[in-house]
Amino acid sequence: MKTIQELKTRIKEVSKQAVEFSKKASEVCLSDRQQAKYFRQQAREASKRTQILIQELKRQEV
Repeated sequence: MKTIQELKTRIKEVSKQAVEFSKKASEVCLSDRQQAKYFRQQAREASKRTQILIQELKRQEV
């Protein structure tokens, strides 16, 4: 089990990844639809991981 500070750091890292993937998808959406689809999928997965980490953080803070 991770400490609260480790969880907060990991949440920031993963949410930053989600934003980066989303930006990449926007950048390539007109030129390469397949690549954009891949980046959107990666952004969704990173977002889901972020939500799981946030739930874990809430459980530990109680």
